[in-house]
Amino acid sequence: MRDKPSSLPETNKASPDASLNPEELDEATKRTIDSYLDPKPETKKKPAPNQLFTVAEGIDTESLLTNLSETLASANTTISDLAFDLEGSRRQIALGVQQLIELSELLANRVLDEQVPVTGR
Repeated sequence: MRDKPSSLPETNKASPDASLNPEELDEATKRTIDSYLDPKPETKKKPAPNQLFTVAEGIDTESLLTNLSETLASANTTISDLAFDLEGSRRQIALGVQQLIELSELLANRVLDEQVPVTGR
C-alpha cells in the first residue's frame, strides 16, 4: 500500500480575483451586455438657432470634398465673369476674391487627392 501524504500542500487561499469588488463586476458586466443588447440611441446635436443650413449626417469624405471643390469652381467662374465686367478698384477687389477662391480650390483638391487617391491616371 501506498503511504498517504499526511497533509495537503499549502496553497494560497486568496483568490486572484479577491481584490475585485463583486458589485463593480456585476455593474461592468451589465453595462457591457446592455451596450450590445440594448444600445442607447445617439443623441443628435441640435443646430444653433440662427443656423439656416446644415450638412446631412453620414456623408462620406469623398462626396463632401467633391462638393466643396465643385462649389469653389462655381464661385471662381462667377467672380471671374463679374470681374471682367468691372473696372478700376472694384475689378481688383473681385480679382482678389477670385484668387482666394482659386487657392481654396487648390487646397480642397489636394485634400481630395490625398483622401481618395485615383489610380490609373
